[in-house]
Amino acid sequence: MSKITSIPSYWISRIFQTSTYDLDLITCNDLGNVTTRTTFARNYGKIIQNAEIKKIKFHDIRHTHATLLLKQGVHPKVVSEHLGHTDISMTLRMYSHVLPNMQEDAVKIFAKSIF
Repeated sequence: MSKITSIPSYWISRIFQTSTYDLDLITCNDLGNVTTRTTFARNYGKIIQNAEIKKIKFHDIRHTHATLLLKQGVHPKVVSEHLGHTDISMTLRMYSHVLPNMQEDAVKIFAKSIF
């Protein structure tokens, strides 16, 4: 059984509000300042609990995002940029386990194009 949840409209409006103190943060408080690790963990835990989904560490979402993009054929350079890696080599080192199937797929695609 899957659970589909929606984001309340007031959250969406808060997410897209421009802050006076735009520090280019992923998470921030109402004033746009840095959120403490403790506050973030507490708020994230509440979100997971309220959504009634399996508990997953926030950082694991990052890995899932990268893995899904790579499996869908998104170029590793684009994934690297999404993750904020300084260069593609870091992305390739961390996610090389996803790429072997992509190599096989590339060979099959190439074979189809020449035969």
